[in-house]
Amino acid sequence: MKKLFIVLLFTLAAFAQSKTQIVMLGTGNPNPDPDHSGPATAIVVNGTAYLVDCGPGVVRRAAAAADKYKLDALKAQNLKIVFITHLHSDHTLGLPDLIFTGWTMDRTDPLKIYGPRGTKNMADHIEAAYAEDIRIRTTGGQPHNETGYKVDVHEIPSGGDPHEIYKDANITVTPFAVKHGSWNTPGDDRAFGYIFQTADRKIVLSGDTAPTDAIVKACNGCDVLIHEAYSQAGFDKRTPDWKAYHSRYHTSAPQLAKIASAAKPGLLILYHQMPMGQVIEIEKSYSGKVVTAHDLDIY
Repeated sequence: MKKLFIVLLFTLAAFAQSKTQIVMLGTGNPNPDPDHSGPATAIVVNGTAYLVDCGPGVVRRAAAAADKYKLDALKAQNLKIVFITHLHSDHTLGLPDLIFTGWTMDRTDPLKIYGPRGTKNMADHIEAAYAEDIRIRTTGGQPHNETGYKVDVHEIPSGGDPHEIYKDANITVTPFAVKHGSWNTPGDDRAFGYIFQTADRKIVLSGDTAPTDAIVKACNGCDVLIHEAYSQAGFDKRTPDWKAYHSRYHTSAPQLAKIASAAKPGLLILYHQMPMGQVIEIEKSYSGKVVTAHDLDIY
């Protein structure tokens, strides 16, 4: 209880003093848990939102956060850029919502999308799938614009050292390859974590990944590390095929404790957990600040 109180104070202090805010829009996994929407995180800097992933429910969770925290940046028409870690459905099912709901709410800018190879193909097929919606909205007498449903896709090249792919007055964004099973093969990186550097915070988000030194190198004393985790106790109860899957594609709580001990983040935030309860496992061997994220938490 005392440690939870300390983490709460830390979170409130960061919220009050920082120009950079982290809003956990969706903290879940592929399971259809009504309390945890699909993976989606908003980094809000000086009134601009930068999304990471767009799992199911992303736009409505953003609307709820906009109301709860008085953040106009998270209104549907203001969601203008998203960075996708990889193309698994639980991280991308909200992309049509992000594209078209923003447009119907009068966003005029095309949605900027950064993601691995295959992202443009996905976006092109989404536009094709909604061709009738686009046709009737643009020719059927409904007030509309001709640009808000379009997308501007930037695919992240494979191989090489991490380098920035986006920069503006608020933020610099650098992707780095992570180990997410067969998504990444030698010379063809398709699963990424991201480094977000602002004037007051360095934030690293893992995406889905097995244990990798890339997280330690990316964080290296960062202010916030947002990382997936699965429970070792829960893993021990799974069938052999699921054990093989999780051990290859994801990071257990004890493994994350070792990673965080080396990375030394100011705050470790757990998301995409399967099932819950990883904080207790991590605290057994990690002495830093750690918290389980819930939808609409802000840091």
